Amino acid sequence: MSGGGREDVAGLVVAWQASHGRNHLPWQQTRDPYRVWLSEIMLQQTQVTTVLDYYARFLERFPDVVALSQAEQDEVMGLWSGLGYYTRARNLHRCAQQVVAEHGGAFPRTAEMLATLPGIGRSTAGAIAAFCFSERVPILDANVRRVLTRLLGFEKDLASSGNERLLWKEAESLLPQKNLLTAMPRYTQGLMDLGASICTPRLPRCDRCPLVGRCVAFKDGDPQRYPVKTRKLARRSESWQLLVLRNSAGQVWLQRRPSAGIWAGMHCVPVFADGVSLNGYVKFLGDASRIACNELQPFLHVLTHRDLHLHPVLVTGEIPDQPTEEGAWFGVNEWSSIGLPAPIRKLLDSTQAQLR
Repeated sequence: MSGGGREDVAGLVVAWQASHGRNHLPWQQTRDPYRVWLSEIMLQQTQVTTVLDYYARFLERFPDVVALSQAEQDEVMGLWSGLGYYTRARNLHRCAQQVVAEHGGAFPRTAEMLATLPGIGRSTAGAIAAFCFSERVPILDANVRRVLTRLLGFEKDLASSGNERLLWKEAESLLPQKNLLTAMPRYTQGLMDLGASICTPRLPRCDRCPLVGRCVAFKDGDPQRYPVKTRKLARRSESWQLLVLRNSAGQVWLQRRPSAGIWAGMHCVPVFADGVSLNGYVKFLGDASRIACNELQPFLHVLTHRDLHLHPVLVTGEIPDQPTEEGAWFGVNEWSSIGLPAPIRKLLDSTQAQLR
């Protein structure tokens, strides 16, 4: 795209966003960095429609960064349960504590400083700074990356960090030059909106795009070849055996997952690599005549780059008070207040319903 074509890109995006973009979302009605930050973290890898209810519940329980910083991690994880990508929730809690401890409860006002906080990368920092403080900084999330590579005809392979840096420079060159107080929030939102509703991965609606007259990919007739990224994470498949131990009081035995990996730090039923290991463990629980062991319906849980084939086994009867070295018994009324992965919560809810 020529230099002349670049000059009015920001103006076209700003004007389009005002008349056709999303202007009704709750986090768009504020310049409070706490609320904007919360929405940006929740929206990573998650659809807007899913985030809306979680966002409202979080604000009801944690109306400001101080309230969030003082919460127990289990409560934060419990409210997050179902949103997935649980590292976001742990970093959210850590970030709130750091903002209070190191910044007096006030979020830094520059993208550079925001990016030093846990869980805030360069693009998220740019979004918060642009929306809340009108700082002239770019963002480059997945949607915006797609819009800009198509607009510019950026053919370099983004699997290379060097090429990624070049795209950041290109993004910076397109930023608004004037009226930054209003232009930066609207331009930033406009790029997000274009990526979400117009410049989609497949079948982009180029006829509705305000940048169609400037877009190199449209001119070349092949928008879907952008962005170019050759290195992709290989999809893996794993099989887990889930041991659902339920005592005579109706409580379920839960353990914390390791601090790294899938569902890190969350509560979960004991996990075994295979059925032999699980069955061998059950034999050590006590007299087989006093324990009932029932295989439940296996199910698939799909993660971004991994398929989890989950095989639950429900064990009831005379179970020891301390069936494993680590863990605790939790009743149904306690499940909502702790961090449980969504598929485990659904599993426990379904087994509870069967016993009624």
